[in-house]
Amino acid sequence: MDPMVLSPLSTNQPNRLSLPALGLSLVATAAVVLLAGCRNYNLGNQYLYRSDIRTVHVAMFESESFRLFLGQRLTESVVKQIELNTPYTIGAPHVADSFVRGKLVRERKRPLSEDKYDDPNVLEIEYRVEVTWVDRAGVPLMPLQSIRIARDAVFIPEAGQSMATAQQQVIDRIAHQIVGQMEMPW
Repeated sequence: MDPMVLSPLSTNQPNRLSLPALGLSLVATAAVVLLAGCRNYNLGNQYLYRSDIRTVHVAMFESESFRLFLGQRLTESVVKQIELNTPYTIGAPHVADSFVRGKLVRERKRPLSEDKYDDPNVLEIEYRVEVTWVDRAGVPLMPLQSIRIARDAVFIPEAGQSMATAQQQVIDRIAHQIVGQMEMPW
């Protein structure tokens, strides 16, 4: 081999990283440092909820309203929200770890605007609900022992909206808020 011809592996220059390789090395180092800080971070909804509770019994919501079946509809919506958004399962009262009880304490419907003949054309309905969530021993599991939730919905009969759809919208909002209160505090 001729001493003047250098092989590609042997150079007279010191070993240096190219600029793209140096950038890649810095990015990899930064990723390792950042991920090390997140090692106790958990993903998924099971970490938002209490691990000592597995089953929930939702008692039929009481209703002080003269409208029929509002308590039943609210109970059904809460059960659906628990099944969809939490790791809890719905159980019978004799096997459940915890109990949700609620009462519809106020219902209000009022006009927001009227036409020139004093007929309401935009209406608002509002429900207020009191809810408790306790374990088998009766210890409250929500941040407050009894929470009050007030939600409302606006509907326009002239546009084809009905009282029933507005009621269901409020009921679903209340159920979503109840299940949101079941999350563990940060």
